[in-house]
Amino acid sequence: MTAFIKRQIYNQIELQQSKFPILALTGPRQSGKTTLLKQIFPNYKYVSLEDPDLRSFAENDPIGFLKNYSDQIIFDEVQRVPSLFSYLQRIVDESGKMGQFILSGSQNFHLLSNITQTLAGRVALFKLLPFDFTELKATEHFSSSYLEAAIKGFYPPIYSRNIEPVVFYANYLETYVQKDVTELLNIRDLGLFRTFLGLCAARAGQLLNVSSLANECGISQPTAKAWLSILESSYLVFLLQPYHQNFNKRLVKSPKLYFYDTGLLTYLLHIRNSEDLVQNRLKGNIFENMVIAEFQKQNYHQYLHKDYSFWQDSNKREVDLLVKTHNGFDIFEVKATQTISADLFKEMDYFESLVPNLNIRKTLVYGGNENQQRTNYTINSWNSISP
Repeated sequence: MTAFIKRQIYNQIELQQSKFPILALTGPRQSGKTTLLKQIFPNYKYVSLEDPDLRSFAENDPIGFLKNYSDQIIFDEVQRVPSLFSYLQRIVDESGKMGQFILSGSQNFHLLSNITQTLAGRVALFKLLPFDFTELKATEHFSSSYLEAAIKGFYPPIYSRNIEPVVFYANYLETYVQKDVTELLNIRDLGLFRTFLGLCAARAGQLLNVSSLANECGISQPTAKAWLSILESSYLVFLLQPYHQNFNKRLVKSPKLYFYDTGLLTYLLHIRNSEDLVQNRLKGNIFENMVIAEFQKQNYHQYLHKDYSFWQDSNKREVDLLVKTHNGFDIFEVKATQTISADLFKEMDYFESLVPNLNIRKTLVYGGNENQQRTNYTINSWNSISP
């Protein structure tokens, strides 16, 4: 067993406990939500609505159920009983207590839709994703090579139970397809859905063309959109949106597709070791995916609420990652190379030339291990990412 790894979001959840009557934690299956909540709230009663008896009790007699579980309760997989949400609203409005209920779930679509409808203003929302670099660097488990890190991935059981990545992801996918997908969608051909997942993996770090994706998979565009939505709501993939402000150029309007975890991504691409990854034509895309996902993970885990996007014009001039600031932009170029050359800064310099009156902070994230501070650029190793 590995030593306890403190999650970055721990302190933020503790901080909001006294400010909101309900806290809600979402994230993919196996990201450590239950473990984290039991650590933060050891005196709370834990109730899993995966349990069929408890779920039946809650569905058939919600008033009686909530008389038994009315204060300092963790409701896990609470989206399974959507009728509970309106009762929770009434209870917290009447009691005025802060931190009365903790909600957790791995199906973000259902959980958030119920929160939006009934609990708006009463709940603090958090996302717990697989380990970020900062969390792993506090242990002996952080890989010294981005190749190894990308393939191993960042799901806690791989570290806490010393599971081989290929074994973990094979079982994770089987469980996910069998459980979540069949519950959320009426998919008759699960093999076709697995094919769809693989096709998404082959498009990681690229502009999303739903029509092309649907055609290659042999499904309709509405079906492809529905399946993508399920992958998003289950925290397997996310879409990075383009920045739309027009700097006198025609900009792309399609988002880019990324996976939250590169261990899952490389598994889907049949990449099993560093040598496979070095030789794979998608190596740059996978590195970019790992870096962009790391920014997203730290953003959620540190509760920063930053709005990340990318920028690309019709001539394919591009900034890989962009954040609007009060007086300009923070922009990032992401390259898998371990050699720093002048060419790596051209896209950022070009973007800066389009907005001469704004403050542009330019950062290169690359595959090497040395950090540098230059006059016009910050150069960060892949393992020193800071949002």
